Amino acid sequence: MAAKRAYLDYNASAPLLSAAREAMVAALDVTANPSSVHAEGRAARRLIETARREVAALVNARPEHVVFTSGATEAASTLLSPDWQMGRGSVRISRLYVCEADHPCLLNGGRFPAAQVTRIGVDANGVADLDALAEALARHDKADGLPLVAIHAANNETGVIQPIDRIAEIVKAAGGIFVVDAVQAAGRVSIDMSAGYADYLILSSHKIGGPKGGGAIVAAADLMMPKPLINGGGQEKGHRGGTENLAAISSFGAAAREALAGLPAIDAVRERRDAIEAIVKMLVPDAEIFGTGAPRLANTTFFAIAGVKAETAQIAFDLAGVALSAGSACSSGKVGPSHVLKAMGYGDSLGALRVSIGAATSAEDIELFRAALTGIAARRADKEKAA
Repeated sequence: MAAKRAYLDYNASAPLLSAAREAMVAALDVTANPSSVHAEGRAARRLIETARREVAALVNARPEHVVFTSGATEAASTLLSPDWQMGRGSVRISRLYVCEADHPCLLNGGRFPAAQVTRIGVDANGVADLDALAEALARHDKADGLPLVAIHAANNETGVIQPIDRIAEIVKAAGGIFVVDAVQAAGRVSIDMSAGYADYLILSSHKIGGPKGGGAIVAAADLMMPKPLINGGGQEKGHRGGTENLAAISSFGAAAREALAGLPAIDAVRERRDAIEAIVKMLVPDAEIFGTGAPRLANTTFFAIAGVKAETAQIAFDLAGVALSAGSACSSGKVGPSHVLKAMGYGDSLGALRVSIGAATSAEDIELFRAALTGIAARRADKEKAA
C-alpha cells in the first residue's frame, strides 16, 4: 500500500470539515435532552435550531420547514409514501414517478408498492426524458390520487445535472408533488427553495463535510407532509419521532454553513476536475468520459477504460495510493454493473471509474492520480502487445 494517499471519493463521503468536527465535539458536552424545558435542555435546543437555520440557508428555505433525519435514505423513505396529511385530513398519492438513473433510495420506491412505481428513462447523457415524463403524467388518473415525482438533482455517478426547473414546471402543470434528491447537488450548485425549485428536498450531512448519520427533509411549505415513517414523542413537529441526534445535527449545520460559504469557489474545483480529465485523455486516448454532453457537477468525472475492468482498475488505484470508486458506494461495498450506465444505453457489461473531488483536493493528489493511471495504462499496453 502506498505511503501517500489521495482521497478522490467525495461523492461517496466528503471528509469531515474542521468546523463540523468542532461543532460536534462542542455538542457532545451538552448532555441534556433537547425536549427538556430546563436551562440545560434549552441550551441543547438552541444548538438544534441554530443548525436548522444553517441548513435552511444552504438552500434558501425557511428554518421551520427543515426536518432532521438520520440520513438521506430515511428522508427518501419518509417522502416516498402514498399516505400524506394536510392538517387533519388525508391526502392520497396513487403513483410514484422516478428516473431510471436515480439513486437506489428513490428507485426502490420507498413505501410505494412496486406496482405503483413508474420509471422514466434517460438519454445517452443521463438526462431525464422530459417528454416521457410529461406524457406519463398526462395519463395519470388523479381520481385515484395525486402523482408524486422524485428525481435526483445531480447524478451521484456521472455528476450530470437534471433540468430541475423544467421538470418542476411539468410536475406543477400536472398537479403533482415534486421531490428532489439534492444530496450531491447541495453545496456544489446554488439551490433556491424560495424560487419554486421543488416541493421537498432531500439532503445528506456527510456529502457536504458533515458527519455520517445526518440528513434532512426541506419543504417549500408546511401545509402538507407525508405520514411519519418513525412515530415517537412528537419531535420535529411530529414528522420524525425520537430524541434528536444533537451532535450530528449541530455538526451538519456547521457543514451547511461552510458549504454555502464555499459556493463561490466552485470554479477552482472545476479546474482541478478538468485537469484530471485532461490526464485521462492524454494517458488513455480511447477512454470514454460519460455525461459530457450535459451540464455536470464541477467535482465529478466518470470514465471507462476499454479492456480494463473497473474493479481491477479501482484496486490498482488503491494500491497506488488513490481512493476512488467503481460507480456508486451505496450497495454495502458491492461492485457490479452500473445501473446508471445501463439506463444511458451502455448495457450491463461496461464498468466505469468515478473521481469526485472537493475544495481540499490538491495538486499533489492530482499527481498521485496521474502516476497511478500511468501505471494502469502501461500495463494495458503491455497486455495488448502480448495478445
